[in-house]
Formats: sequence, structure tokens, C-alpha cells
Amino acid sequence: MRRTFMCVLAMAALGLGSAVYAQNSDISNDRKDVRQDKRDLRQDRKDIRSDQKDLNHDVADRNRDRRDLRQDVKNGDTKDARQDRRDLHADNRDIRNDRKDLHNDRKDARKDRKDIRADRRDIRRDKRGK
Repeated sequence: MRRTFMCVLAMAALGLGSAVYAQNSDISNDRKDVRQDKRDLRQDRKDIRSDQKDLNHDVADRNRDRRDLRQDVKNGDTKDARQDRRDLHADNRDIRNDRKDLHNDRKDARKDRKDIRADRRDIRRDKRGK
């Protein structure tokens, strides 16, 4: 009888101990996820700033090329006008790609913020034992 009682008590202690260990492990993994998501969010914000700066430079360059194109057409300089049209087309392509990249970076940042909220919610729920 004592032997059976000790076995049952040992099994309960092992089961409870492993459950507590798993819960602490889960909380630490959630905290690691929060830290990693914060790093990703910082990197996304850095990418957004650099892409916005690049976009502003490309828009300014496109505006200069438009001005040059109007001036060349006004003066009748077809060779320079053709070159300015090519530059204008390349600048528009750069602007379009920069806007796509900016959109993707903002989308990544939104997902990282959402992940941070979800991980923090998981940590709170794990602490409460739900």
C-alpha cells in the first residue's frame, strides 16, 4: 500500500514538475519571440526611412528631368529630349519600385507589431495559467 501510494505521489510530482517547467519554457520562448519581433520592427522602420529618402531623391530627379525635357523640346533639341525621356522613364520605374518596397516594409512592420501584441498576450495568459 505504501509502495503504491509512493508511486502515485511520485507520478503526480513528476507530472506537476514537468507542467511547471513547460510553462516557464513557453513563457521564455514567448519573451524571445517578443525580442526578435522588436528587432525586426526596428529594422523595418530603418528600411522605411531609407526607402522614403530614396523615393524623395528619385522624385526630385524625375522633376529635374521633366524640366530638362520641357526645355529641350522648347529649344528643339531632339537628341537631348530623347535622352531625357529615357531618364524620365527610368526614374518613373525607380519610383514605382521604391513605392512597392515601401509598401512591403510597412506591411512587414504591421505584422511585427501584431506578432508582438500576440506574444505579449500569450505571456499574460501563461502567467495566469489559462
